[in-house]
Amino acid sequence: MPVEFIGMIGTRDVSEVRPPSGPVVDPDYTRRFALAHEEAGFDRVLIGYGSGSPDGTQVAAHVAAHTERLGLLVAHRPGFVAPTLAARTFATLDQFSGGRTAVHIITGGHDAEQRRDGDHLGKDDRYARTDEYLDILKSAWTSTEPVSHKGRFYHYEDYLSEVRPVTEPRIPLYFGGSSEAAYRVGGKHADVFALWGEPLAETAEQIASVRAAAEAAGRTEPPRISVSFRPILGRTEEEAWDRAHRILDTINSRGAAGSFVGSRRTTLPVGPDAQPQNTGSQRLLAAAAKGELHDRALWTPTAKATGAAGNSTALVGTPETVAQALLDYVDIGVTTLLIRGYDPLDDVIDYGRDLLPLVRAEVARRDADADADADATSVPGSAPAVAAVSGAR
Repeated sequence: MPVEFIGMIGTRDVSEVRPPSGPVVDPDYTRRFALAHEEAGFDRVLIGYGSGSPDGTQVAAHVAAHTERLGLLVAHRPGFVAPTLAARTFATLDQFSGGRTAVHIITGGHDAEQRRDGDHLGKDDRYARTDEYLDILKSAWTSTEPVSHKGRFYHYEDYLSEVRPVTEPRIPLYFGGSSEAAYRVGGKHADVFALWGEPLAETAEQIASVRAAAEAAGRTEPPRISVSFRPILGRTEEEAWDRAHRILDTINSRGAAGSFVGSRRTTLPVGPDAQPQNTGSQRLLAAAAKGELHDRALWTPTAKATGAAGNSTALVGTPETVAQALLDYVDIGVTTLLIRGYDPLDDVIDYGRDLLPLVRAEVARRDADADADADATSVPGSAPAVAAVSGAR
């Protein structure tokens, strides 16, 4: 199966190591950032969500108008607009973008951030609302007759939208989270379940939890799995590690998390002493406490330095090393790789030139080998012939 690559864009130049430059909404920068991803060969770009950040659907519409192929993954928090309205909004975007829209559901992991948008539900209630919301959203996209709903959080009658998605049977749903509630709701609804970059063993445990939740929900096909990283590349291993330590020093000297989502940078606790509420950040900090370097190239000090504010673990090395590290995750069942850099625009160009082709070529080679093996075993008499050769050895 071909691997899917997702990048992440913002509307101005900013990161953990780059102070904000330009207006909060810079249309030209946003266009150049999106085009860089398209030219680099990314499949989609994630457009984040924050209580003070630009509206993601409008950013996506701007990107769609200036690109031809690039997919759009719009982060969306259930609960702030009615699910019927959200269904029409995303279906309209899907029509204008020619079927390039997907939605990334984030239930919300920080109470203070939720309250800034007027949401005062606790975590368990938020996930219960998300579950009901996604039932309605999927029904709104697929129903051909008027439908009614009366639940705990939503009540509507005779709803039928005139606008339907281009994508069949509906717009893809991505889902983020690492708690038991996230596994349960995402396991039921998600087409792709998104995780942050933990060590291989811990990631495999999470994949098993997602699949178990999907099975408990009665699904015969589990969600595909996405994992997020911050690759730090160099022409040599030494150059990559020198750059990694310069990045870490800058993060520590700035004392801020940095993000394309401005409100999280400036209004929530960040840094090595931060105590995040969300399970995903807690897990990243736990991995950092176990050691700085895991597996082939996973480096955790950047997560520790930012209080694990967002996807913050790095993969450090030459393009060949980082490609092999990404393939290690493919080997345990990951199908989607979300990568973004600390020098956002320049790193996209480097990834497209040096990293994505290596991963894609190896995945294609493996798929071709698997197809050849399948063809060989399907030929009458081929299996005994293989056995005979093995026996002769």
